[in-house]
Amino acid sequence: MASWAAFSPSIVEYFEGEDSYRCGYCKNESGSRSNGMWAHSMTVQDYQDLIDRGWRRSGKYVYKPVMNQTCCPQYTIRCRPLQFQPSKSHKKVLKKMLKFLAKGEISKGNCEDEPMEPSMDESVAGDFALINKLDIQCDHKTLSDDLKETFESGEKKKGKSPKKEEPKELIQSQHIEEKLGSGEPSHPVKVHMAPKPGKGADLSKPPCRKAKEIRKERKRLKLMQQNPAGELEGFQAQGEPPSLFPPKANKSNQPKSLEDLIFESLPENASHKLEVRVVRSSPPSSQFKATFQESYQVYKRYQMVIHQDPPDKPTVSQFTRFLCSSPLEAENPPHGPDCGYGSFHQQYWLDGRIIAVGVIDILPYCVSSVYLYYDPDYSFLSLGVYSALREIGFTRQLHQKTSQLSYYYMGFYIHSCPKMKYKGQYRPSDLLCPETYVWVPIEQCLSLLENSKYCRFNQDPEAVDEGRSKEPDRLQVFHKKAILPYGVYKRQREAAAEEAAVLQYARLVGQACAERMLLLRN
Repeated sequence: MASWAAFSPSIVEYFEGEDSYRCGYCKNESGSRSNGMWAHSMTVQDYQDLIDRGWRRSGKYVYKPVMNQTCCPQYTIRCRPLQFQPSKSHKKVLKKMLKFLAKGEISKGNCEDEPMEPSMDESVAGDFALINKLDIQCDHKTLSDDLKETFESGEKKKGKSPKKEEPKELIQSQHIEEKLGSGEPSHPVKVHMAPKPGKGADLSKPPCRKAKEIRKERKRLKLMQQNPAGELEGFQAQGEPPSLFPPKANKSNQPKSLEDLIFESLPENASHKLEVRVVRSSPPSSQFKATFQESYQVYKRYQMVIHQDPPDKPTVSQFTRFLCSSPLEAENPPHGPDCGYGSFHQQYWLDGRIIAVGVIDILPYCVSSVYLYYDPDYSFLSLGVYSALREIGFTRQLHQKTSQLSYYYMGFYIHSCPKMKYKGQYRPSDLLCPETYVWVPIEQCLSLLENSKYCRFNQDPEAVDEGRSKEPDRLQVFHKKAILPYGVYKRQREAAAEEAAVLQYARLVGQACAERMLLLRN
């Protein structure tokens, strides 16, 4: 059986230099600076490694703030759900939801503490001319045909590959045209690739676990058989305990867990019913297609009321480009989550209609939050906080099946923007050091950020970026129907003018991704 990493390679176009845009946080007209690339396709492992180096996606555009130059430094933040305990304010939000569901009670308080991300266009600097141009490029069939021809010519040259050469081949199990936008299927083919040193663990195999963890898992499975239920079958009704977190024995001196608070029993005559459905958005599942228009209308109202967009701005095209299109390939390894890896919409259904949608990516080691939009009529429910708590709970649930999936990524933490500091309230959490790419507990970072908006969190002056590009000549390039190492490419092309851009790309993505992903060169 092919390893979990043996999927279609990621294909990216990198844009040289740093772009300056209007900042969606402090509104500086040209203060936001970032590097970016267009991902025609991307494996979930590559995206996991990229976000662990400070990258983030918006649709198929993947960008990385220039941290020591941008006006509002954006630090990648992750929560540790396995140790998470809801705060007093979190419990208040969960109780508010339960009261509304049980009795229809509407809180009289305001929502001034409700977190609010900038609109999607502001978060990537809003250069719609660039994004539209890239979107057209992505739909071009020429690239798809070239890539297919490359794979097929490689097949002919190799002939039948003996089994012993299998580690040197990358199994092309996805449709090339489909992933590049042409929509035409192709047959599974193999790509001859040089063996890559330092690969990550084979995630198609069960993770190695200690005996103690195995005993705990057996105990959980026994409890599950006694009390079956489930969310990953499609939806989870409010008031039902999640199958992978069976109720614990009541102890008066033990605080309620997050699951106890979320799934507290409701009376039979409850005023409302809440369901949470997880639907794959890319490629779109039948459930996603069936609810597309209803979901879009919620997004349109949210943008118009919360972000004051004019009615003609939140178009179907904009919605699709930023919140539905994704470069991530759907992957379903046997020991991964039941729903698989990739991009999803987590829909909140109240009495049979959508009131909120959390856009999320499920990756090898985390659930990554992309965006949230909701019906403004339900702002009184603090849906921003509520959905974050549900996503933390969802991560804990996925962890029970896939033990290495144990983090919840909340996007960027921006200490210099008061409205964006709320993400630091989900503890314990860590911030990513922008220089060495190691995770540092947020408590150790806050005092540094009070003195300077840009900080190196790793306090070891000798520490360096361990994943940095050390051998740029091993970077993989796709050029004129050929896949070849950059060292060969530059000798053939005498591409001195491209050297700076390629080296910048290699430095930003790191050695591992540079060797796995295909960098498209014109």
